[in-house]
This record gives sequence, C-alpha cells and structure tokens, in this order.
Amino acid sequence: MNISVLGSGRWGGFIAWYLNKIGHNVLIWGRPNSSEIEELIKKRTNGLVSFKKDVIITDDIDLALNHSNVVIISISSQALRSFLSEHSNNAIIKKKTIVLCMKGLEFSTGKRLSEIVNEVILPNVKPSIWVGPGHVQDLTQGVPTCMVIDCDEEDVKVNLIKYFSSKLIKLYIGNDMIGNEIGAAAKNVIGIAAGMLDGINYSSLKGVLMTRGAREVSRVISACKGKEICAYGLAHLGDYQATLFSLHSNNRKFGEMFVKDEKFNKLCEGVKTAEALLKLGRNLNLDLPICKSVNDVINKKIEPEEALLKLFSTTQEYEFCKNKNPKFL
Repeated sequence: MNISVLGSGRWGGFIAWYLNKIGHNVLIWGRPNSSEIEELIKKRTNGLVSFKKDVIITDDIDLALNHSNVVIISISSQALRSFLSEHSNNAIIKKKTIVLCMKGLEFSTGKRLSEIVNEVILPNVKPSIWVGPGHVQDLTQGVPTCMVIDCDEEDVKVNLIKYFSSKLIKLYIGNDMIGNEIGAAAKNVIGIAAGMLDGINYSSLKGVLMTRGAREVSRVISACKGKEICAYGLAHLGDYQATLFSLHSNNRKFGEMFVKDEKFNKLCEGVKTAEALLKLGRNLNLDLPICKSVNDVINKKIEPEEALLKLFSTTQEYEFCKNKNPKFL
C-alpha cells in the first residue's frame, strides 16, 4: 500500500518506520520549518528509528496527500481541529481513508477526535482509530504487542488490519468507536495519577488506582452510549502497564516530575484530557474523582498528598454500587 503519515513526532515516526518495515510504500510529513522535520530530512533519523532510502520525508502537504489513499494522522490531539481546518478546503483529503494514530479528547469541548474529523471535513467521513499499548523503545527491540483498529465501517477496519498486522503488532478488530476512543484517551489521565503516586512514594497504591480507574472510565463510556467493556480492553486497561509503570511513559513521568516540582518538556496528552473528561462529567452528571484529583493538583495547586490520598480514604461504600453515580470507594 501507499501510505502517508502526517506527523513526524515520536509515534508518527515509529508508525512510518513500522509500515515501511512490513513492506509498504511510506511517506512521512512534518510541518514546514519545524525542527523535527528538518532533522528528519537532514539525518533520516529521530534518534529512535532510522528511515531507509525508500521512505519519502517531506514538508510538502500536497505531495503527502497525493502520495496515497491511506492517510495516517499522528499529531497532538489538541492541534487536530486547527490542522484539519487548515487543509479542509483541499478536496483530496476528503477522499482518503483516514486513520487516527493519536489519543486524546478536545479539552475545550470534550469531543472525541473522530467527531472533530466529521465536523471539520465531512459528516460522512468514517475515520479509523489505531490505539493500544506500545512504546517505540520496546517495539524497535522486537518486543511484540497487541493493538486495536476500529472504525464505523466494517470493511475498512478489516482491510486495514489485514495490511497492518505483523508478528510485531497483532491487531484486533474493535467494535465500539466511542468506548475505544474514550478509553484510549483516558488512560493518559490515569497514567499521570500513577506518576504522582510514584512521586510521593505511594507506588503500592497503583494497584487500587488501576481497578478504580477502569471503573471510572467505564462509567464515562457507558454514559456516552458506548460499550463500557471497552474500558477493560486493549485501548484502556490493556495500556496500563505501558502508561502507569513504564519508564518510557510521558504521562507517568510528567506526574512524577510535577509533584517533585521538576520541569517536564515533552508532550503530555493527559493534562488536557483530564480537563476534557471533567467537562464531560459535568455534562453527564458523573463523579470522576481521579480526573478531578489530577486536575486539582495540576491546575488548582492542591497538595498532591491531599488530593491523591483522599481517593483512598476509608468509607462505607460498596465497591461496585448499583446506583447511577457510584463514588470512588
């Protein structure tokens, strides 16, 4: 297949490297004048992966869109709307199979990324999502993983899985866009909370965080008319090891460094996703204590110990309540 990857960051670079490795004709695009794409054009490596000569590296968006029928987008989730708006008048993009290799919710609206594609490009565009656990550092060493591709068009996702699967990445067919998108985005918030626990030396509480985090996210998915079982699938719970424990996790590392008052200079999608989930929670009348605690520490400057340990305070609530809006514990 001829494939264009829009986004030259860590994950976009890996996706381009991986798809070329399994035999596809790949082009990777980066925003003009960005240091990332300039370095890639000059050195053909981003420090994590190196590109063969047959991979096209460019900052020409027209070349990128004309290269292929499959366009993979891997940029910051908060930049998706502006990026699509910038190119929405280009008739070519409306004819492509769009795959979102990114995780997040729009913090200003709480909307899923596929909803943004439908709003900005065309209502009848059926974008796919490619989510699940994996770190570039592990995958390039040959450590395999399992991920999910989902789409509202059955034949599209089945075809993508046919061409994108390999011994390195086994792809499963998703069956709920809402659940997989929300689950994939929300795991970054749980990752920040895990990092904060590491930072205050309460790492042993991450087991409790994992169980209650999945329950919290499942309630959001259900309230959004998705399948809450997705919270226990690869898009969310399946990504916990890579997000809550791995030293490669940006979200976990951000949480740890934040409570230690140290600067973190890399992208951390979970910060804005926490805000987006809280907006969703208010609209849906849901109590989201983990998201609230993360947001309280980051944006309201509440002491980490106060905000986080409150989650684990003793109450006489049932673990799995039957009422509409169960509390944390």
